Amino acid sequence: MKFSIRILIGLTGLLSLLSSCKKYLDVTPDNVATIDYAFRNRNETENYLYTCYSTLQNLNIGVGDAAFTSSGELFFPSTLTEPTLGSRDAEQGFHLIRGTQTTDRPALNYWNGEQLGQPIFKAIRRCNIFLENINKPKDLPQFERNRWIAEVKFLKAYYHFYLLRMYGPIPLIKENLAIDANTEQVRVKRDPVDAGFDYIVSLLDEAAVDLPTTIEDPAQSLGRITKVIALAVKAEVLTTQASPFFNGNTDYAAFKNPDGELLFPQTYSAEKWNKAMQACKVAVEAAEVNNFALYKFIAPGNLPALPGRLKTVMDIKQSITENWEQNPEVIWALNSTFGYQSMAMPRLTAAMVQNLGGAPGNFAVPIVMAELFYSKNGVPINEDRTFDYRGRYSIEAAGDADQYYLKKDYQTIKMHMGREPRFYADLAFDGSNYFGNGQTTPENLLYVQARGGTSIAGPKDNIRVNVSGYWPQKLVKYQSVFAAEVTQSAFRMPLIRLAGLYLMYAETMNEVNGPGTEVYKYIDKVRERAGIPGVQASWAGFSSNPGKANSKEGLRQIIQQERRIELCFEGRAGWDLRRWKIMQQVLSSPLQGWSIQEASAEGYYRQRTMAIPVFGLKDYLWPIKYDDLIVNPNLVQNPYW
Repeated sequence: MKFSIRILIGLTGLLSLLSSCKKYLDVTPDNVATIDYAFRNRNETENYLYTCYSTLQNLNIGVGDAAFTSSGELFFPSTLTEPTLGSRDAEQGFHLIRGTQTTDRPALNYWNGEQLGQPIFKAIRRCNIFLENINKPKDLPQFERNRWIAEVKFLKAYYHFYLLRMYGPIPLIKENLAIDANTEQVRVKRDPVDAGFDYIVSLLDEAAVDLPTTIEDPAQSLGRITKVIALAVKAEVLTTQASPFFNGNTDYAAFKNPDGELLFPQTYSAEKWNKAMQACKVAVEAAEVNNFALYKFIAPGNLPALPGRLKTVMDIKQSITENWEQNPEVIWALNSTFGYQSMAMPRLTAAMVQNLGGAPGNFAVPIVMAELFYSKNGVPINEDRTFDYRGRYSIEAAGDADQYYLKKDYQTIKMHMGREPRFYADLAFDGSNYFGNGQTTPENLLYVQARGGTSIAGPKDNIRVNVSGYWPQKLVKYQSVFAAEVTQSAFRMPLIRLAGLYLMYAETMNEVNGPGTEVYKYIDKVRERAGIPGVQASWAGFSSNPGKANSKEGLRQIIQQERRIELCFEGRAGWDLRRWKIMQQVLSSPLQGWSIQEASAEGYYRQRTMAIPVFGLKDYLWPIKYDDLIVNPNLVQNPYW
């Protein structure tokens, strides 16, 4: 399709052909006035390729990410005296859990690119322009042309998938409208969700053929799309399609286009799970044959030898914060770095108190999330026959049994004792030791003191405060130092890592065939790295429900909890809870924290309600802005909005 209109491209940076890989995908070309100019030669065409990538780089995990902010894993107070995220608008994703979403001004609006949302339909149109004009440059080698086409087809597929997860049925923009399109052609309608999934998968299949298996020149191209990435995303797409929300969801039986076309399938299809399982198998095999592996921490020369417990903690924590060039577990991450370490960091020293703004620590983990993690025996704490679940809030001094995890002799609650290593790797709390922030001697670690306003980590004002008493320390790199001055060591949050792919493969196998050796194998790979026994050993040896792991329904619950723990705070749970159709259940209880103003252990460890979540059927999908429905009568609003 030939275009003669002038296309204005938004500028996001200056291009330098000599730039490093850190800039390769972070820029869009300058001074692009017409399509013909944009594709007149190889260099200009490569510049336009950057524009297709540019929106992707803004889909990083953070305050604009729907899954990261609205899953209930993190709580952000709405009553701070001053904003700590730069503006009040930056908080809006976290406040959705309070029922603040509207159709007049939707928060995180990715349909229009408003309210922290990215303009994804605009990104799709850019991809279409690229694909329609890629044959124009005469000096572009065919092998390179094929790779660029494949990359843009992947981006086009992923942009559609991002919208589909949020909005359900979306208009599929397979090609751009002609300049002389009439009004009715412009008024696009929503395509059924299965048509959307099928189209996304077809694009990924086409892309995979010409994508490089891995990046051979990481110094220049790390962050570009590979075949392994495409296969892993395809596995995620098909697993999403097979999941209960999109597979026979009768809550959407009346959801139709104005012409009566049904938008959600009403018949459950077991074959969808089989397709997802096969896609997961292919993705896992491709990752392993190309040397992807679960991360294991290798201590640099400046660290002392670590005892086994701390080594396991670092295996877990560094699986997301390790430099991606040195992390064989990361299948896909974006070039942009995670920008909220200071929000996940507890105050540990007097110097940090002097520099309160250096680490506001506002990302608060609700108590219910702390209780989600397993006991040291690898089962839920309310199932472990050896865990004092009823007495979990009773106060006790930490002893040798929790060496390196807890400050010895510190008064804390029994719930903090005898937990799995991921509990201590992911969370910081009153009495917990902290490996990092400049102190890495195992016998002399810093520790959190959070009780009352006179404690180092306790509330000093109504600005730099953690309202639950739990910090998601998983999101802080151990080399980052917060003191009178702050030196952050950057990291890139993975979008897909091998542990998540293993658990997704196990999930699909269980749905197709039920429990079996192969299912346990891939769950246990993740559990072994986490320092806990295998599924069968844990449930048979310690659970009050020992047969749970032997049924499809029981193992489904185990896998879901395993994913929620392993991928905690990584922006995955928000999508998982929606596709499993259990988010309403998960958010049915009040979000609570400790009584942080109290100085005594007895006063501090009293539960206090921070918020009562508001999440109904309508909240599974984002609303379309009301104005869009007025402009385009062929669009229908998502149900219950």
